[in-house]
Amino acid sequence: MLRRVRTPQRRASRGWIACAMRAALAIGLLVSAGCSGRPDPPSADPLTKRTLSAGDVVGFVSDKGSHAWRGIPFAEPPVGGLRWRAPRPPAAWAGVREALEHGSACVQYGGPLGGGGKSGEPTGDEDCLYLNVYAPAMTEAEGARLDERLPVMLWIHGGGNTIGSANLYDGSTLAVTQSVIVVTLNYRLGVFGWFSHPVLHARDESPEDRSGNYGTLDLVRALEWVRDEIGAFGGDPSRVTIFGESAGGRNVYSLLLSPRAEGLFHRAVVQSGGLRTATLDEARNPRDADKPGHPMSSAEVTYALLEGSGRAAGREAARSAVKGMTTQEVADLLRGAPASDILRLFDGKRLGGMYDHPGMVRDGAITALGDPLALLASGRYNKVPVMLGSNRDEARLFAMMSSDNVTRLFGLPVWIRDERRYQLETEYPSLMWKATGVDEPAAAMRASQGPSVFAYRFDWDEEPKILMSDYSKLLGAAHGLEVPFVFGRMRFFGADFMVFDDETLPAAEDLSRDIMSYWGQFAWMGDPGHGSSGRLPRWSAWDDSSAGSPRYLVLDTTAGGGIRMSSESVTRESVIARVAEDDRFRDASERCAVYRGFVDRGAVMEVADYERVGDGECREFPLDG
Repeated sequence: MLRRVRTPQRRASRGWIACAMRAALAIGLLVSAGCSGRPDPPSADPLTKRTLSAGDVVGFVSDKGSHAWRGIPFAEPPVGGLRWRAPRPPAAWAGVREALEHGSACVQYGGPLGGGGKSGEPTGDEDCLYLNVYAPAMTEAEGARLDERLPVMLWIHGGGNTIGSANLYDGSTLAVTQSVIVVTLNYRLGVFGWFSHPVLHARDESPEDRSGNYGTLDLVRALEWVRDEIGAFGGDPSRVTIFGESAGGRNVYSLLLSPRAEGLFHRAVVQSGGLRTATLDEARNPRDADKPGHPMSSAEVTYALLEGSGRAAGREAARSAVKGMTTQEVADLLRGAPASDILRLFDGKRLGGMYDHPGMVRDGAITALGDPLALLASGRYNKVPVMLGSNRDEARLFAMMSSDNVTRLFGLPVWIRDERRYQLETEYPSLMWKATGVDEPAAAMRASQGPSVFAYRFDWDEEPKILMSDYSKLLGAAHGLEVPFVFGRMRFFGADFMVFDDETLPAAEDLSRDIMSYWGQFAWMGDPGHGSSGRLPRWSAWDDSSAGSPRYLVLDTTAGGGIRMSSESVTRESVIARVAEDDRFRDASERCAVYRGFVDRGAVMEVADYERVGDGECREFPLDG
């Protein structure tokens, strides 16, 4: 087995002038990403030549000493007649393919958190199903002679399932320090990844083609590629860990619940994920049907396309026009529309270009029917060792960029206007994220599969103060902040100056090494234990046998209390009750604003529940107002 080596992190100068330059850079990134030129591709290294089923590839040596391959196709481009169909295996190529540059990001709105391009404008390409591989340096022959094949860690990026790209994540440090193979991949996003319309598919097509869950199927196809090809890189196809953050964590849950993914992975890590799925009615029906569809259901997208193309004067005219069209004509309209025209139907003004759409569909073939939490509780899922976690201050990433309680200059948050209100508006959504994404699923899975469920909370909040801005209070342990620690790359989407400085960076790097050690040990053994180093505090399984039993591991530096187990847990009901009892709220409007945030198409609270909370106080503050 390859020896696990430690690679020190490079440290950059953090003087005042450097901070000002980084601030200017961050503003530019937040306003208009992707303006800089592309760097030259690395040089191919003959020692990285590998033979795959579709042909030979050659990669390069990364700056961390790993071998790396970028832009390997794992499926046919899903364009033309393959739009909204299950992915097909890639075509073979002649000669040696140089895998030196990333494949295109999938279609999305441009921005610093996604696929580059001009913020708010369509970018990316439908031809985007490519993956990247990072491995400890070895020849193909050396990989074949390993005493023990290396575990594989397949990363699923976040971004609300509407933005993002594997190209933002470099797996070389994790691969080298933990002796694992890291695979990152692109998958179809938003309306191109999840879209269920009955006219698109003939009855004789496969359940996969009819499912509407094409982004999920892209993940399954990537896992099939790993099963068939990862041996060429020294990887073990019988020891595959899927791990993902935010929407990527939600996608990990979808694979746990997918019959189609059974046997393709053997451990799972959910970082700040959730369990939300849509019914067929929500995905397909008009918004004013007896069983209302999502505001951007496939029916509404069809109407909007007709209206936008000038073929109908308004929604009702479009609805009438659809009734007069044949099934093939509607299918041709949908498959023939330019991707940018379809994307522009959606409002991409949310954080980083994310937009609302139905998402994963409970089709019964790819995504199981029924409430996801109930399915976990009943044991109807792919039982593998799991790690589930959230960040203590999840909601602050979003509030920092949108809250009325934060002052922003040129789009950059600089200080908190009302610290009490900012704390309340971020504390409870973060607790609810933990309840619905970690604690309730952990309890359900622990009852189903025994002591192979592990949970964590990421607490690191040692961001710097720069002039008037205290980012430890603005950001804290915010959503997505654990990702640099998991990958051992202390970079945060171009906004590094808000997160790391010379004073706290060494301790953060130590915590990053510990986190990678736990993640690596889990990939090797299915139990994070004492980490791959063998020297860390024991991470024990979720145990809810008593109030004081250890449930999850807190991840923090010594200054924040260190790495330790905790027994505190929350549920939806307990979070709602805590809001009701918290005397920091000044009036009912503040309390109801927090409750209002819990009402998201019934994901946490139903409308009727909202109207009842606070002894009915919230009836005075209707959801639409």
